Amino acid sequence: MLKFENVTKTFDRNFKAVDSVSFEIEEGELLVIIGPSGSGKSTTMKMINKVIPHTSGKISINGKDINSYNVSDLRRNIGYVIQQIGLFPHYTIEKNIAIVPQLKGWTKQETKARVYELLEMVGLDPEIYAGRYPKELSGGQQQRIGIARALSANPDIILMDEPFSALDPITRGQLQEELITLHQKLKKTIVFVTHDMDEALKMGDRIAIMKDGHLLQIDTPEKLLHEPAHGFVEEFIGRHRIIQNPGLMPVTDILSESIVTSLPTLSPERGITLIRKSKTTNLIIADEDKKLLGIVSAYDLIKKLDDIKTVSEIMTKAEPYLFDSATAKDAIVMMDHTSMGMIPVVDRNHKIIGLVTRGSLLSAMSSQWTEMEDDQYE
Repeated sequence: MLKFENVTKTFDRNFKAVDSVSFEIEEGELLVIIGPSGSGKSTTMKMINKVIPHTSGKISINGKDINSYNVSDLRRNIGYVIQQIGLFPHYTIEKNIAIVPQLKGWTKQETKARVYELLEMVGLDPEIYAGRYPKELSGGQQQRIGIARALSANPDIILMDEPFSALDPITRGQLQEELITLHQKLKKTIVFVTHDMDEALKMGDRIAIMKDGHLLQIDTPEKLLHEPAHGFVEEFIGRHRIIQNPGLMPVTDILSESIVTSLPTLSPERGITLIRKSKTTNLIIADEDKKLLGIVSAYDLIKKLDDIKTVSEIMTKAEPYLFDSATAKDAIVMMDHTSMGMIPVVDRNHKIIGLVTRGSLLSAMSSQWTEMEDDQYE
């Protein structure tokens, strides 16, 4: 769908930021471009929507040379998400998302419906957030708006230039998971630039590694880990990852499926009985479809026993939580930010599928490191 043929970008004094790069991106693929500073990764991505025009070679979309497009039309049909987000501070969230649809001549009704649909898609209630301004949102919420804006006119291609690098680890991990889920659902072609190898390995269908304007290798994460084609690729990925990195272990290999859930309408007395029978310290609250709603601790339940009629009255948000596509490293990062000693794991529909506890995480990681040491001395 998206094709580079011997593409070069030359700046002043004949400096080649990108030197004769060729590759193809399949429709619906999430390609991550990674490399050190000055490798040409952002320049390569920005040439796709002509933010930076290429000097020579050919870039085509569905067989059509991008030079044959009107620049404005080209950019309106390619979503673009950047690290700084770039929301207009004097526009409401609704107006920020509506910019491209309005430029493309959508009606007010079509535009508003699309804005509300996208807000719900990125996990923000449109009734609450549509009328707010960027300064009233957290960094993570603003980045969600940036993603929604990129999707606003339903483009086939989305460019993302280090969109999560300025966020804290918890927010960054959650947005990575949400983007993976959105990609699986929408099947958009995404070109994602990052300098974080863990992020690249987690998110990419394929990963392109660049250095000094050259494309050194483009492969699946698995092939990069096991068959690095260049000394720099091996060095950049990290030898410990290439051997075996326990942090990349799927969280589904760690979680416990023995979880105790209840409906939010459960009485506190029955809640205490359920906790005692299961010998746990927390009650996971889910709806009838097993969608995660929140958590109730045994301590709070006992403390408020005479003051409440249902457990929902003292339920707290189930945060942080992990998607089933997460890794052990994600769990390690998030475990430091939970007071419950456990993290719920959900599927893409937010249905609860298990829990990761400190004990299960430490046990799994210890086992992996032991296996690595055994292999080393065989």
